[in-house]
Amino acid sequence: MSGSRSLLFLALLTSLTFGCARRRRADIPEARTSVPVAPAPAPAVAPTAARDLTDVMTDELKLTPLQQTKVRGILNGTVEQVNAARQQYGSNKTALTTELRRINASSEAQLRAALTPIQYKQYVAKKRQLQAQMQARKASN
Repeated sequence: MSGSRSLLFLALLTSLTFGCARRRRADIPEARTSVPVAPAPAPAVAPTAARDLTDVMTDELKLTPLQQTKVRGILNGTVEQVNAARQQYGSNKTALTTELRRINASSEAQLRAALTPIQYKQYVAKKRQLQAQMQARKASN
């Protein structure tokens, strides 16, 4: 259970900090209707995600209490910014992607500053591993 929980939360972290800006729109033809339909709002990221991700990173990277506090603050800020961007730019995919990339870059820089060089290498390696796994799953579907 712990391993699958870790994998799930690290995958969520990856999507928050790295993959949000890379989402591609599916090429699905829209139904022709006489009544315009508003696009569905993007689902919000749960506020507890930052806490849970911090717990996983604490276990995986052996964070100190000070690092744990810093990482939790960074992830809380990231979640808040992502949710605000989705609400503000939800229907404008170009602006949303640009804003998510900015949020991602800021979050990555803050995490790099909060972690030791060794921890950051471990974080990046785990993130790449999860991305490869997600790509393999996507390719098999």
